[in-house]
Amino acid sequence: MTTFTTRPELTGIYGMVASTHWLASQAGMSVLERGGNAFDAAVAAGLVLQVVEPEMNGPGGDLPVVGWDARAGQPFVVCGQGVAPAAATAATVRDLGVELIPGTGLLPAVVPGAFGGWMLLLQRYGTMRPRDVMSYAIDYAGGGFPLGTSAARVIGESADWFRSHWPTSAELWLTSGDAPSSGDRFANPALAATYQRIVDESEAGSADRDEQIERARRAYYEGFVAEAMTAFAAREVMDESGAAHRGLLSADDLAAWRATVEEPVAYDHHGHTVLKAGPWSQGPVFLQQLALLDAAGIGSTEPDSADFVHLVVESAKLAFADREAFYGDPAAADVPLAELLSPSYNAERARLVDPAAADAGPLRPGRPGGREPRLPRPVAAAGQPFGSGSGEPTWAGTHGDTCHLDVADRWGNVVSATPSGGWLQSSPAVPGLGFSLGTRGQMFWLEEGLPNSLAPGKRPRTTLTPSLVLRPDGSRLAFGTPGGDQQDQWSLLFLLRLVHHGRGLQEAIDAPAWHTTHFTSSFYPRGSEPAALYIEGRVGEKVLQELRRRGHLVTVEDDWSLGRLSAAGHEPGGFLRAAANPRGMQGYAVGR
Repeated sequence: MTTFTTRPELTGIYGMVASTHWLASQAGMSVLERGGNAFDAAVAAGLVLQVVEPEMNGPGGDLPVVGWDARAGQPFVVCGQGVAPAAATAATVRDLGVELIPGTGLLPAVVPGAFGGWMLLLQRYGTMRPRDVMSYAIDYAGGGFPLGTSAARVIGESADWFRSHWPTSAELWLTSGDAPSSGDRFANPALAATYQRIVDESEAGSADRDEQIERARRAYYEGFVAEAMTAFAAREVMDESGAAHRGLLSADDLAAWRATVEEPVAYDHHGHTVLKAGPWSQGPVFLQQLALLDAAGIGSTEPDSADFVHLVVESAKLAFADREAFYGDPAAADVPLAELLSPSYNAERARLVDPAAADAGPLRPGRPGGREPRLPRPVAAAGQPFGSGSGEPTWAGTHGDTCHLDVADRWGNVVSATPSGGWLQSSPAVPGLGFSLGTRGQMFWLEEGLPNSLAPGKRPRTTLTPSLVLRPDGSRLAFGTPGGDQQDQWSLLFLLRLVHHGRGLQEAIDAPAWHTTHFTSSFYPRGSEPAALYIEGRVGEKVLQELRRRGHLVTVEDDWSLGRLSAAGHEPGGFLRAAANPRGMQGYAVGR
């Protein structure tokens, strides 16, 4: 298949920023121009994403980061994934008549981790102060920005629900009572005031940078923001279970939580060391897919052929089956990660792939280290799913989502971040703050004894999964995509095309994409579609026919519809490179 690019692959020596929105990318580049490093730029860009992609993420959401600290010469992970409230037990939720945690409302709210994650990244690895990195988000929220097509669509789809059940959201998002249109200049003065007050309180009585960052964090988790969030969480609001529930989040939950720095999980693939967050994310799924493909001999398959698509999809089914059986917060569950990524285990698993037929049966988790797998029991969802408020996948027909950004600076730092949650459509707006609480608690199971069972103080197993690769030539590359359960399928294709097909960053992003929904969704109502394969039609009719012949239930998507990848990194000789996805006409890479 002839390769081409929709855009140039950017090359420079000063700095590169790529993200899912051009305004965020430019904010990050502005920070680099002012002398900030990649981590300062990432924080500024990430906070702008909360403003300009409010249907994709918000200040009440969550955040994983994987980065390379050039000063220390080592990688790191920032976990900005908040935990379940102390009052959140399976028994408590079941006593409400709930068997499956809804995807909307206040009941699924966990501690919002994004702000704490951004402040930790700034404090530990950045150089700037809160005012320096928050000013861009404040300006866009206060002065307005061009509302994106996706945001306008989501607000329009949610408008009746807002009017009927979430009046605080109607007040914030419905201008003069009506849904705004794509391209309208939209402002969020409440959020601008919230962030401006955080900046003002951070500077009151201290000129020390670290103290200002800590004061900003306290304003959110112990001060006026926390007070507003916990007061509102005590209200009863309607959710998609068909009943009204209050949240379980308390002031003590917020005050006790802090973002953390962790070691990444690593896997070596053909000389490339891939770094991901731990099994509180789905990051190790990416690594296990590589291990399975190593065992199966992925290097011998022709790019974008039916054999290539089939092998990648069938390997994904096995890796995601293990995710369902074994992944969870490693601080609260014993996750056999070493065994799940071992060559011997994956060689055994890879033999389950039938090269001539798609697996259309139930999930087939393995027995790493001899452990017996246990999958959650199916639970029927109550009520009616609320439009775009549920779920997170990025493909035609659904609109809840995530953001992504990548930054590389001239000093050798690289960072990849996938902020999400706190979607405007998933929970009612908190009065006076200009944002919603996150609903990541929907990923917990109420069934006892599972790695991802609900428990107080436990992190839900999220789908968020930024990526960092250390290449054999010493260069470093950050990349990732929004897309829920699809993230580690679409981003895997990107890496395989770099490593095995010799494509550049933009070529790899622009190439046809696909994914399977064979396994249990991480989002309410937790469904699955055995043997389902969603694929862009650009792969060609011959490939599509062969995949159908092998038993894949193929749905042909629009040619440019799956994924929103971006990437930025270093190359030997001092060059920096970046690329961003054309799908959706919103992501952009900038640099010089």
